Amino acid sequence: MASTGGLPVDMELKKAFQEHQIKMIETTQKIKLAEIQRDSLKRQQQHAKLTASELTALPTDVKLYEGVGRMFLLQSKSSIIESLQEKVLKSDEKLKLLEANKSYLERSVKESEDNIREIGRASCRERV
Repeated sequence: MASTGGLPVDMELKKAFQEHQIKMIETTQKIKLAEIQRDSLKRQQQHAKLTASELTALPTDVKLYEGVGRMFLLQSKSSIIESLQEKVLKSDEKLKLLEANKSYLERSVKESEDNIREIGRASCRERV
């Protein structure tokens, strides 16, 4: 009777363990995706900063073209620099959101690890 009573508990522990393990794997994948997005945003931001700094060195009467889709539009120097600065600011905002999301996901992974450890301890207690 003790072995029959212990079997459903073991199945429940196994199911809970699997659920936490799946959650942890999914969250880890989301963290990696957030890191990839962060790196991409940082590269775009650096590119925009470098381009803006190069443009400021040019004389104001130089014709500048901005790429829009598959075409190029004649734009003023100030307009292009302004759009690059906006791109940098938007990247900063997105980076802050990604960092906040990443920290939340890391806390979630930590909680899942703690839950898995607790399930392991409970399993050991059940067997004793």
